[in-house]
Amino acid sequence: MNNRVVFIIFSLLASLTLAIELDFCVGDLSLPRGPGGYACKDSSKVTIEDFVYTGFRGEKAITNAFGYNVTLAFSNAYPALNGLGISMARLDLKVGGAVPVHSHRTSEVIIVIKGTIIAGFIDTNNKAYYKTLEVGDVMIFPEAMLHFQVNVGKIPALAFVSLNGANPGLQLTTPSLFAGNLPGEIAQKITLLSHAEVKRMKKIFGTA
Repeated sequence: MNNRVVFIIFSLLASLTLAIELDFCVGDLSLPRGPGGYACKDSSKVTIEDFVYTGFRGEKAITNAFGYNVTLAFSNAYPALNGLGISMARLDLKVGGAVPVHSHRTSEVIIVIKGTIIAGFIDTNNKAYYKTLEVGDVMIFPEAMLHFQVNVGKIPALAFVSLNGANPGLQLTTPSLFAGNLPGEIAQKITLLSHAEVKRMKKIFGTA
């Protein structure tokens, strides 16, 4: 067994021992985030406030074209989630509003708190699974599947979601195509939309 292999084995054992000895690992946001999350904040500086997140309080402004607001509680906003493999988000939808098709690196569970929404996902065979959800209903979106929510009720809707990752990522399909630096000519080719429609979409997102 060469020295490199021995070093790797002992490094892994040391990391495992550290993980076992720690009760928690509140993320230190002053340091860069690595593939495994943030480095642990000095435990002597950890307080109860690190374990409480108040970002879901109050009314949320809805200003985008889709009619929704998402308040994220990922590890970069809620450092106590660091290393725990969980995160949350609050969804607010105005009447007729929708959270457009999007995906995460993780699975997601949604529970409806107010209103009536249609929620669904689309699998890799292009089959859509969707259902109207009422208050108290729960639905799961499998890992990495494209999914969406639409307010079909007569009042604003509110839902909370939980994801099995402290930093699950969020990619909205429509903004990814039209709100960034992707040239309109390429967007036309990969969506089969007309030049006029692509221009209209980019104008909505302020990139025309």
